[in-house]
Amino acid sequence: MTRKYFSIYHRKVHLWFVLATLYFFGAALFLIPGYTPFVHEGDNIFTVYLNGEEVGIVDSKQEAEHCLLEARRSIASTSSELIYMRSELSYEGQEVLWGETDPAEQITERMIAVLDTVREKSLERCYTMRVRDCIVTLSTKDEILALLTAALERYDSEGRFLVRLVPDPQREVSVFTAEVVRTEEHQNSIEREESQKSMPLAGIEIVLSDALAEAAPVEVMDFEDYPLGLVDISYGEKIEVVESYMPENRIMTLEQAQSTVLKDKDEKQIYEVVAGDTLSEIAEKYGLTTAGLVALNPMFASDTAMIRIGDELTVTVPKPELSVLHTSQEYLEQEYTEPTVYIDNDSWYVGTTRELQEGTVGHRRVIALVSYQGDTWVGQDIVKEEVDAVAQPRIVERGTKAKPTYIWPVSGGYISSGFGGRNAPKAGASTYHKGVDIAVSTGTAVMASSAGTVTIAGWQSGYGYVVYINHADGRQTRYGHLSRILVSPGQYVEQGQKIALSGNTGNSTGPHLHFEIRIGGEAVNPVNYLTY
Repeated sequence: MTRKYFSIYHRKVHLWFVLATLYFFGAALFLIPGYTPFVHEGDNIFTVYLNGEEVGIVDSKQEAEHCLLEARRSIASTSSELIYMRSELSYEGQEVLWGETDPAEQITERMIAVLDTVREKSLERCYTMRVRDCIVTLSTKDEILALLTAALERYDSEGRFLVRLVPDPQREVSVFTAEVVRTEEHQNSIEREESQKSMPLAGIEIVLSDALAEAAPVEVMDFEDYPLGLVDISYGEKIEVVESYMPENRIMTLEQAQSTVLKDKDEKQIYEVVAGDTLSEIAEKYGLTTAGLVALNPMFASDTAMIRIGDELTVTVPKPELSVLHTSQEYLEQEYTEPTVYIDNDSWYVGTTRELQEGTVGHRRVIALVSYQGDTWVGQDIVKEEVDAVAQPRIVERGTKAKPTYIWPVSGGYISSGFGGRNAPKAGASTYHKGVDIAVSTGTAVMASSAGTVTIAGWQSGYGYVVYINHADGRQTRYGHLSRILVSPGQYVEQGQKIALSGNTGNSTGPHLHFEIRIGGEAVNPVNYLTY
């Protein structure tokens, strides 16, 4: 009995001893200075990939970037030329309690091996030019200038102008743009600078020189005195040129760049049809076949389709990436017309016209500054003009008064009987319906469809109670089968004013409004004239 008791007691003492020991060591951990319990803080070890290939394991991304820098330095030290290497780092991170990383030297060596596989030839110094969305790269600045000069030479065969690259004032970085100057002015500027360096003008001499230039008499010139030919030229698009470094295989030849930048490409534009135009003439004007023009404008069924003034057609215009704007002084003999002179008549409606004088075509000789974009005429400014036959303007009197509008004469309702021939619905009714029947209940408000003067308001056989209104444009509206009339003959009513209540009087088969519009006494389908 006693032995069993001590055995149980012994086991209890042993258990308490183990628990006390664990508690003691746990408490001691928290009491140790600098101890920090484990907290989840995210990825703390990373597998590194260079250009998609695994190169090692590190404990921070900064270490991988440092290894890449050392690898690039090692490769660069093998050559005095610039070397292009594609290098993209990516990572797979994980959070661990214990982990093993690779030595930095080993990772750097692996990176060098990967970079050697994507190492390209030494980069060449070159010049990149951008025009709109077109980019070309040439070896030298002289080739850029040769490309730009080639664009001008198409219209400046005599070399009156030259192009030079100057810093772009709108850009903070080192970007150049193209400037076109007269060859003669450029040479004079150089000579003047050299002359001023050797013997600069005194202040008073400069003032006197400018004063004499301003005081020179204005010479009256005849047609033969005007120099003809190119007077101004520039580029139609903004040009940007930057110095850059590229692999040799990315640099174009001058011929390739000219083909890219200067070759005409078809560009779609909108052409508005004017008086006298035909499809064939428009097609010829833009270097198209009539069938080609129709293909660009599927709204036309064939090349014989009718076109109207104001129609907008899609055409194609040959245009290079880099276009040239140029102006020439030209001697022209041409027929001309004067703009039409309009005399407004406030008592006439818009659309009413009367020709007071027929226009005539004149003839003149002119010296004009004619502007082009590429080969397309843009406009002209006349410098000198001599008229041989004076053109007479066409003089037209036209109305300015807004035409009356016509609205649906009731609120709601629907057409129960349309305009025109019909089977007579009731004895005595016409088989040709001169208006429309609008189904509404008796007592519905009837409004004036347009402003005008009431001429009839009373009973009329067939119509029952009826109202006639004459309008300023010569038209007349009629409202029949009314139950009550609210206006009197001679009264002026505004558009939308209540004039009556609908009903079922006269020769009618049920409650409705009979509504007519008459022009010159003849009934027309009112639906065609309503603005609703």
